[in-house]
Amino acid sequence: MHVTFNLLEELEQTLKAAAATAGLADAAAFAPEVRTADPRHGDFQANGVLAYAKARKMNPRQVAEKLMAALPATLRETYDLTIAGPGFINFTLKPAVLLAWLQAHDSAEHLRKGAAAAHAGQTWVVDYSSPNTAKQMHVGHLRSAVIGEAICRLLAFTGANVVRDNHLGDWGTQFGKLIYGYKRWVNPEALAQDPIEELERLYKAGNNATPEGSPELEEARQELVKLQNGDPESYALWQKFSEVSLGAFQQIYDRLGIRFDHNLGESFYNDKVDRVYRELTETGLAENSEGALVVFHDEHPRFSRNAERPNPFMVRKADGASGYASTDLATALYRAEHFKADGIVIVTDFRQSDHFEQLFLTLKKWFAAKHYRLPELHHVTFGAVTGEDGKALKTRSGDVIKLKALLDEAEERAFAIVSEKNPELSETERREIARVVGVGAVQYADLSQNRSSNYVFSWDKMLSLEGNTAPYLLYAIARIHSIFRKAGATPAAPETEAAATVFETPTELTLARKIAKFPDAVRLAGETLRPHYLSLYLFELAGDYSSFNNADKVLVDDPAVRARRLLLCARTLLILESGLGLLGLRTLTRM
Repeated sequence: MHVTFNLLEELEQTLKAAAATAGLADAAAFAPEVRTADPRHGDFQANGVLAYAKARKMNPRQVAEKLMAALPATLRETYDLTIAGPGFINFTLKPAVLLAWLQAHDSAEHLRKGAAAAHAGQTWVVDYSSPNTAKQMHVGHLRSAVIGEAICRLLAFTGANVVRDNHLGDWGTQFGKLIYGYKRWVNPEALAQDPIEELERLYKAGNNATPEGSPELEEARQELVKLQNGDPESYALWQKFSEVSLGAFQQIYDRLGIRFDHNLGESFYNDKVDRVYRELTETGLAENSEGALVVFHDEHPRFSRNAERPNPFMVRKADGASGYASTDLATALYRAEHFKADGIVIVTDFRQSDHFEQLFLTLKKWFAAKHYRLPELHHVTFGAVTGEDGKALKTRSGDVIKLKALLDEAEERAFAIVSEKNPELSETERREIARVVGVGAVQYADLSQNRSSNYVFSWDKMLSLEGNTAPYLLYAIARIHSIFRKAGATPAAPETEAAATVFETPTELTLARKIAKFPDAVRLAGETLRPHYLSLYLFELAGDYSSFNNADKVLVDDPAVRARRLLLCARTLLILESGLGLLGLRTLTRM
């Protein structure tokens, strides 16, 4: 029996075709609106009949009946169909089809192959993390890094060629003060031992020594001018700052399982902004305003020149310097031309929403005027990480928490828990488990939240073995591995799975139905660029597995029953491990 990967999408297409076959007026306008159903009503539900019928003053139930009559016989072999209420069409997968779906999708490779149609042949550039060089990454950098990586993995899983670009803050006025401080107070031993800590100290020293209006500030500005003019000594120092910063960042990225294809910072676009100025001026999009080159969006109430507080997009400052607007426009053009991007995703906190709204408005007008191909543009925003008091997460002394220190503490807390629960394991094993659980707990606590919301950072909650946490899901995976060890079996062994019979018990059927919904969870998370939809699905899947495991003994004597229950265990394991992998988490076989 052939079963498609994404059952929901297949239903959408079949219902659209049935609308034409049924002879519905204006059938091309019919939108089926298939959704995952409340389990009490079935697996999927088509909700589009009501809106379609209401707009045309038709009886929705009669429209639903016409559609059902026009559905192909193959669909009736796959689903039990019912009409509920005024015209909802419910689809319940038949047990034999559930078995066939699980047997067909038996590996990560087959899952990827099934999902790849969504973005096949497309190139997507994802811009995330983007810390400033010569500064340590802190807790505020966590969300962009883990959300961005999850989005990269979701896009790649659904067929996209993903370009990971770390748009570093590696240029600007701060480097004049850093070079000023470096030349006066550098500690070579400290620089060798912890370079980014020393650079941060030197910047603070340089900043404190150059108050506004002082001769020292003018000296620092001259250091910046020398750097911008390509002075060999200044440029060599800047390169050194960049290299040690990237080394320190990579240590954090390695712990989070993140890799970048490119680290194209603001400095990379220095020689590309003149084209931006020229073309925006030539097309009439940019104009001079008090010496600055700006773009007004008069159709927008907040960005219009007639707004109560005009807020133009400043492409070039009055002193001739570039800014974020200049380099971001040049960056978008480079990604469109060099990478031939079909889509661009930029992951930053919500406070930059106005900037990116104006950036995207400007890009749309500029590309249209020059007949350039415009990629899909997405600004993925996120809320803040707060302490339990609702305020920004800081140390007791009031300092911003360094991301390295946060991950260290996560591993140490996890190590204490593992040592208490499994003292018989070697320290090496306990350390490895703590590394996966501790870092995974931090990542998952972020990814399980709707990214638009602030979330409260709580060690107790994120390291708990109960609730929607990484330890809960990792423990579910470890439990399934233990079943296969006890059975002396290998997950997804062909001879075992071929012997499986159709699912019968309520908990078997519930778990099988949930497993078959994995494609819809991936689709929803990918389309909305919101990883928490996948997190929620994995949590619900683990819950359904727990109910199944408690109700139905897996290792029974009956070979057919044992085979189908081992099949359910193997597929739950595959989906949990694949799903957490898409979120950027590592998994364990023992815990």
